[in-house]
Amino acid sequence: MKRNMSNIFGALASLVLLAGLTLSCTNLEIEESDFIFEGSQEDFAGVDVSSELGGLYNDVYGQMGDQANFFALNEVSTDETLVPTRGTDWGDNGIWRTLHAHTWSPTHQYILNTWNNLNRNVFRASQIIDPLSSPTPQQEAEARFLRAFSMYFVLDMWGQAPFRDPKGASEDVPEVFSAQQAYEFIKTDLTTALPNLPTRGPSAETNLASKATANFMIAKLELNAQRYTGSPGNMQAVIQAIDAIAADGYALQAGYFDLFTPDVDTETIWYAVTSVGNRIWNGLHYNQNSPDNGGGGWNGFTTLAEFYDSFEGNPNSNNVGDGQEERRGWVPDASNADGSNLGIGYGFLVGQQYEEDGSQLNDRPGEKLIFTRDLPGLSGNNERTGIRIIKYHPSPDDGGSFRGHEIVFRYADAHLMKAEAMMRSGGDATAMVNELRALRGASPLGNVGEAEMLAERGRELYVEFWRRNDLLRFGQYTRDWEFKDPASVGDATKNLYPIPINALLSNPNLVQNEGY
Repeated sequence: MKRNMSNIFGALASLVLLAGLTLSCTNLEIEESDFIFEGSQEDFAGVDVSSELGGLYNDVYGQMGDQANFFALNEVSTDETLVPTRGTDWGDNGIWRTLHAHTWSPTHQYILNTWNNLNRNVFRASQIIDPLSSPTPQQEAEARFLRAFSMYFVLDMWGQAPFRDPKGASEDVPEVFSAQQAYEFIKTDLTTALPNLPTRGPSAETNLASKATANFMIAKLELNAQRYTGSPGNMQAVIQAIDAIAADGYALQAGYFDLFTPDVDTETIWYAVTSVGNRIWNGLHYNQNSPDNGGGGWNGFTTLAEFYDSFEGNPNSNNVGDGQEERRGWVPDASNADGSNLGIGYGFLVGQQYEEDGSQLNDRPGEKLIFTRDLPGLSGNNERTGIRIIKYHPSPDDGGSFRGHEIVFRYADAHLMKAEAMMRSGGDATAMVNELRALRGASPLGNVGEAEMLAERGRELYVEFWRRNDLLRFGQYTRDWEFKDPASVGDATKNLYPIPINALLSNPNLVQNEGY
């Protein structure tokens, strides 16, 4: 699919030693067996906690850095991101198209991979937590946080969660938590971990679990509780958790695109030590380059014009001075190209693209490289169709193309969660939302209801893993958007992914979700 992939892998390997980064074409062969809970046996005697905890962090980091699997299920399945087929590029037997169109099946490879990865995280964390492993209180707390994080997304994506005690016999079939049971289990893990996690304010060490990361997950869990338990969550608990994060020193920060660099800032609550190469190159054209990536972009990921239009600014241009809010970014032109940014813009790239010296770029056939607002469909695209997204920039000033620093939790998300909790408690969220908008150079809103809150979360947090979760909470995941299969519009069974076929065969306690 993409040229010079060996160079990219070399750059990645030299920076972070992580497994599981999928950068190229997809293998659609289903594995012979579903995830196996390795090491589960009657004579379990504990694990080397330091080694296993470090390995668990690295596994989670690698999963966050992958453009497929976890990221694809949370972003490509929404109105925010799609991966159109361009000629034969990015076809991959429809694995990307079915996510955006909501036509996936129980044999979808990314659904199986993500199920296996998250459940493996849960089991590894359980091995660390087990008293036979003799973890310190802090090690146990960190493992509980990582278990809660992983089980949360199993619950969020599938509505049920398998669980196994490490001391069980290898032939035992794992029990399966209902949504209510999983919710309670996650909540217990977080509240148990909280006192023994360190207090970490903004620093280079925010790649590790802390009181702030646990409070962030408590807020997420309560805010989404209606979906998991059938009853509204505790909105006051959301507000208290966010206030505790603020008390640890986290706050909103001006300079939107400065946040997506390795520099310490007041917004980054938790970052993954994983390459951000996927987030940079998967949408840029083959002819857009940087000094440490002469092979250029991979020309895949894009967004819909309707999502782009949710931002302020000229709908047909994103050049500097077109009145756009900061978060929509800009495309440099011949009069303002700055060598420090390689001619590549920030945010949403639409229209003519430029070289570092300000000259116009062409595509490979020689046409002007003009990214279009619209696409003909999920298939039948050329090299230029679609608005591209780039939050992490390849400029050396911003940390380079493959730096190991990708944000997972950010304070602006916490700020908006608190505003939403106030709104859902009968209060007025307008002032809090406008505080953020003023910082981002956007006009104030007259009032904030559910529609405005969802839109604001999209504008602030695009391609940061949370779009599917947000659309579900606001009841918008099954709405119509461009290129979604009409038969899937309004289909509530799409709110959960199917249990992979292999998982059903290996665990009879699992029940396939409705509609599959």
